[in-house]
This record gives sequence, C-alpha cells and structure tokens, in this order.
Amino acid sequence: MNDRQSDLRAAAIAAAEAVLEERYPAARFGLAAGSIIRGEGVSGSDIDLVVVFERLDAAWRESFIAHGFPVEAFVHDIDTLNWFSDEDIAKGRPAIVQMVAEGVALGRDLEGAKEAQERAASLLALGPPPLDRERLDDLRYAVTDLCDDLGGQRPVNERRAIAASLYQPLADLILRGRGRWTGSGKWAPRLIARLDTALAQSFENAFHAGSNGNVEPLMRLVASELARHGGPLFDGYRRVAPATARRV
Repeated sequence: MNDRQSDLRAAAIAAAEAVLEERYPAARFGLAAGSIIRGEGVSGSDIDLVVVFERLDAAWRESFIAHGFPVEAFVHDIDTLNWFSDEDIAKGRPAIVQMVAEGVALGRDLEGAKEAQERAASLLALGPPPLDRERLDDLRYAVTDLCDDLGGQRPVNERRAIAASLYQPLADLILRGRGRWTGSGKWAPRLIARLDTALAQSFENAFHAGSNGNVEPLMRLVASELARHGGPLFDGYRRVAPATARRV
C-alpha cells in the first residue's frame, strides 16, 4: 500500500463512520469493505458498507454519494445477513461474506461485529460446497453452446458479443470446477490469478484476442477446460421446469 492508498483508505473509513452515524444512527454496527479499504483503491473506488440493525422488516441495498465517496450500502439485521450469506455460499460466490470477513468494524456494537466476522471467516475457510452434477452440466452446456456460436462464420462484432457472454460461465467453470470460490466482474480474473497465474494469463490473452475477432485461442482454452469435466455437452442436455412454472 503506497502513501496515496493509505491516505485514501483512512479517508474512506472516516467517511464510512460518518455515513453510519448520519444515515443509520440506530444501527448496531457497520463493516466498511472493498478495494479501497484493502488499500487497493484508486480514485473513484467505492466503499462497500454492510450495515446491521437489531431487527428489520426486510433487508435492502442502496447506492449514494457521501463525503466525496460513492457508497454501496447493504442493510441487514443478523437474520437477513445470515440468509444472504448462506445463499452466496450455496452459489459458490461469497460476495457479502467476503465483505463481512474483511471489513473494518464500526459503530457501537463492536462485539457483535466481531461475531459476524468470525462466522464469515469460518464460512470462507470451509471453502465452497462441492459443484453438483446439475450445476456442472449447466456450465458445460452454456460454455459449449457459446463456443459453438464462436466457431461459425460471423462478423467480428458478433464474435465480440459472444465472447463477452462466454466470460462469466467460463470463469465459473474454471474456478468452481477446481473447487474454488468464484466471483463476478473484476473478481473473476483476480480469483483465476490467485489460482494459477499461467492460466490467468491464458484467460486474459484468449479474451483479448477474441475481442479483436481472433477466437482460436479462446476456443482452445474452452476445449481444454471442458476436457477436464467430460468434454463438451450439448447432445442429451435436458432441464425440466418446475411444475409451478405456469400461468393459470
């Protein structure tokens, strides 16, 4: 962390404390998180702020500008926080859990914040649940279908669009297929880099080439990843909708 990042972090924590006091005065505690709190922030980075009340009718999320920072607030009580945490864990994408575990505790109930952080840390330490066959097949199918589209004779702009659609399911297959947590947006390449720097570079190079219309590196990467899990899946793939999926 350089001096600028350190100063930015200190300012962000002060801003989060002010937001908690001004907007959520009845809250038990808050947890300020995100890249800016980790000391990795840049100008324009936002503050992720988990706010925990004693009891709410429903959790909510809101975004606003305060004290010079964009803020993403996730407002909960303990029960709703645990529900959303468990949902994230089941998906293998622990966004809210990571925020809680790594956050800087603020507010009047620091002991309650510590308990929440200990639970979050224990959930992360357990690792993601095993990738079940249905979810694995869903990923294999999605990646296979998009890769098949890439292989056709298409204009460059269509290939770019298909490659963009392929980015997240392929990242999920790479990470979840190896028993690792996954993430969306900027977290996907970060997590792949933590897993395997050479693979992360191949991933980056393949999508860079794909954005310029050269899809061969991307198709080779897809073929390599699918081979780890039984190969492409299209013929024989089937999903049945729930019986309740009808308008009466």
